[in-house]
Order: sequence, then C-alpha cells, then structure tokens
Amino acid sequence: MADFTDEDDALLSELGVEVASKAAPSRTPREERIIAGFEDIQRFYEEHGHPPRHGEDRDIFERLYAVRLDRLRELDECRALLEPMDTQGLLGGPRGDVPVVADELDDEALLAELGIDTAPSGLTELRHVRSSAEKRAAEEVASRERCEEFEKFKPLFEAVQRDLDAGVRMTRPFELKAEIQPGRFFIVGGQKAYVAEMGELELTPQGRTDARLRVIFDNGTESRMLMRSLQRSLNADEAGRRITEPDAGPLFSDASEAGDEASGTIYVLRSKSDHPMVAHNRELVHKIGVTNLSVKQRIAGARLQPTFLMADVEVVATYELYNISRTKLENLIHRIFEPARLEIQIADRFGRPVVPREWFLVPLFIIDEAVERIKDGTIARYAYDPKQAKLVER
Repeated sequence: MADFTDEDDALLSELGVEVASKAAPSRTPREERIIAGFEDIQRFYEEHGHPPRHGEDRDIFERLYAVRLDRLRELDECRALLEPMDTQGLLGGPRGDVPVVADELDDEALLAELGIDTAPSGLTELRHVRSSAEKRAAEEVASRERCEEFEKFKPLFEAVQRDLDAGVRMTRPFELKAEIQPGRFFIVGGQKAYVAEMGELELTPQGRTDARLRVIFDNGTESRMLMRSLQRSLNADEAGRRITEPDAGPLFSDASEAGDEASGTIYVLRSKSDHPMVAHNRELVHKIGVTNLSVKQRIAGARLQPTFLMADVEVVATYELYNISRTKLENLIHRIFEPARLEIQIADRFGRPVVPREWFLVPLFIIDEAVERIKDGTIARYAYDPKQAKLVER
C-alpha cells in the first residue's frame, strides 16, 4: 500500500477515515503450531459435522484431534489466541473424558495420552513426512461425508440387526477381497458398513484389481473409498467382520438343536376380534406362528391371551414340517413379513397395554408361497413387499 503524505492524512481525516497503519501480528513458532493444530480440528468439523470425539472405536486421527481440542480448551493462552478464529464455537464445548495435562501441545504427548507408543522420530513423520500408509488412513477418514440419503439406507441396517438378533445372519472374520460385493454388510471400526455401489474393476499399476465403492455407514456417513481401502481397514481391524447373507440355517436337518423337537407345525390364524383395525381387514390380518403342540392346544383359551388379541381365533392353514429348528423357522418367517407387521395395541385382562408381535397384514396365498419356498430352500433370497403384495427377491 502506498504511503500517505501529510495532506492525504488531513484529507482522509476530514472524511472520518482512520489511516493509522497496523503492524502485522508477529507469531511465535509455538503460536503458529497451535493455530495450525486448531485449523486441523476445524477442517475435521467441516467434513464430519461434529467436533472430534473420544473412544476406542474412533479413528486414530479423530482421537488425536479430540485430545488436542481438550488441551486447547484448557489453556487460557490458547483460548485467547484462537477465539477470534473459532467460528464454529469449538472452544466453548464440553471437555472429553480423557485426562488432560496442560503442558506442551505436541502430537507425541497427545498420542501418549491415547496409549499409543511412538518412536522419537514417529511424531515428525506424522506431522511432516508421514508414511504412505498413514496418508492413506488420513485420506480415508477425510473422505467420509454425511449421507444425504441415509433415511433410505437406515431400514437396511435395522433389518440386518434384527437378522443378527434372530440368528438369521451371523458375523465371521473377514477373509478375502472377493467378499466385498454390492449389497453386502461388514463391521469395521465398530460400525456396520454397507456396500451400496461398486464401479468397474480396474487394474492397479501393481497388476491388482480394484474398484471405487460407495460405502454407507450406520452412523449416517458415507465414503467413496476404493475396494482395497476397505479390505485394508477390515484386515487391520481385529474386530473387523463380514456379516453373512440371510440364511435359513439348518431348518431341515438330521440333528435337532437344544429346545427343538424333530417336527413342528406352522399355523395361520384369523382373529374374531371386534377391534376396528382387525374387523376392517379380517381377510388380511393373520397370526403366523410355529409350535410343537397341536394347534388346538396352542389356541386354547385364546380369548384370555393378549397374543391372540383377547379374542377367539379361526385356524385357516397349517403346515407340518419335519427335522426342523422351530426357533429359526419362526424368526425367519417373521423377518420375511416384518414390513407388513400389524401395529396394534390392546389391553390385557388387567387393563395393561400390550403390543402383540405375531400378526401381519398379508394375504393367505402369499403365506402359502412363503412356506413352499421354505420347503425348497430358496426363502432366504426373498422378502415381502407390502406395496406389491408379493414376495420379491432381495
């Protein structure tokens, strides 16, 4: 900027313009390092929508930033330096659970607080000359972004959890890159990951196959990572797991499981309840269950039991099956018809509210088809679509 003469100063003064020059702020190396560290935290906030958090299931870089932010909040000199640039209000948030000693703000001390040993030169590499593996890890974390369509994927994660709870799916250690395919679920970094999309396979300069993925995580984020990046993450994570496909398991087997008999009966009932929802949809509202008793024994005293809607019932279909795991079979049937589960609340004979869980809004002919697919072993590939009123391939 050009220097002003005395006349210029006088003229500008008449106009009410101050022209006193401001000296450029001089920062010490320590202050520059504090600012640079805070800018890393700000970038993390912009990319992920939340401040860095503590926790063993978090990425190492997020954990490092979380401890660093705790230190910055603790030190008055740091707060005074950084508050003018704290547009996200990061310094005013609560401190984490990791104990903080307000000492030097170097990354080696931060990593030590996380229980991670570092060689004397490791910190320099982390900050200045990081290894290619560390760079890849940082890039993978940075590539996470909020999934704008997460409401579309959320039901998938909920269904997978139900399958795991029911024993329809299992988890096992991840083994091969070939397991990474669209539509499959994994557990990595303590989160469920769903491979929503996969691009065309390409050869790397090393002659290995790779492809760009769209991976959705159950915390509402997504990443456009490479297949080999997901493979590395799963291999590096001791708790990394593959979630298996829905499997009827040994529904028809020579050996029975604990608590199972060698045979069972699938029964389908209609309720004679005068509840408006039931009365209006009586031809569609069905209770589907499995029992080792006679069906007549099972429904005895139905009018006194909330599971039967406190009303008499009509048996509309039964299916005899042999060498079957009844628990797995019932869980499987309920999973298939979960989208059509009847949401109804009734009062038991003591006036307490009860929500029965085995009633579904589904036509009888669809139940017939499901049983046939159970018999031929193809049922695990299907789910019920209430909008089309049909079984569709998953």
